[in-house]
Amino acid sequence: MHVQEWLETVPAVAIYALVGVVIGLESLGIPLPGEIILVSSALLASQHGDIDPFVLGACASAGAIIGDSIGYAIGRKGGRPLLAWLGKKFPKHFSEAHIATAERAFEKWGMWAVFFGRFVALLRIFAGPLAGVLRMPYWKFLIANVFGGILWAGGTTAVIYYVGVVAEAWLKRFSWVGLILAVAIGLTSMLILKRKAKKVEAAVQPEPQPVAAGD
Repeated sequence: MHVQEWLETVPAVAIYALVGVVIGLESLGIPLPGEIILVSSALLASQHGDIDPFVLGACASAGAIIGDSIGYAIGRKGGRPLLAWLGKKFPKHFSEAHIATAERAFEKWGMWAVFFGRFVALLRIFAGPLAGVLRMPYWKFLIANVFGGILWAGGTTAVIYYVGVVAEAWLKRFSWVGLILAVAIGLTSMLILKRKAKKVEAAVQPEPQPVAAGD
C-alpha cells in the first residue's frame, strides 16, 4: 500500500504523532523515511480539512528538534564506540566512509553543518549524534538545530501543503499549465536550500590522491 493511501486511513491525531515520532527517531540517528512521511502527510492535509497544516508543521519541527537533541546527548555520552556500534547495526548508513564525510562537514562548517544537514539525508541522520561525539558546544548545536529543524520541517510542510491546494484547484479547472507552474514555483524554494546543503556536503569530499608513477 502506498504511504499516502495508508495515511488516509489514520486519524489526524495519529498522523501528528506519527510524523513527530518518525522524524524524531530519524533525527536521533535511526535511518527512517522521515521526509517521505512528512511530504505525504502535508499533501494529505491539503486534500483533507481534518488535518491542520500548522499543527502538522509544529509536530514535525518538535520531532526534529527533540530528536536531534537526544541524539546529541547520546553521542556525547557514547563517543566513538557509539559510531562503531551504529556501523555494525546500520552498515549502509553508518559506514566508515559516511562517518568520515560527516566529520569533515562538521570540521569545515561547524554549526552550518547542523543547519544545512536538515536538507541532506546523510547529514540529517548524523547531525545530532556526531555533534555530540565531536563535543560541539551545546548552545551552538541548539541554535542550528532549532532554526534548521523549523525551516526544514515547517518549510516542507508549508510548501507541499500549498502546492497541493493550488494543484487541486487547477486540476478542477483542467489547467495543466497552471498546475505545472504551481508545482515548479512551490518546489523551487526548497530545492535552493537543498542545493546549498549539497554544496556543503560536496565541499568536504576528499580529493583524489594522485597515483605515483610505476604504481
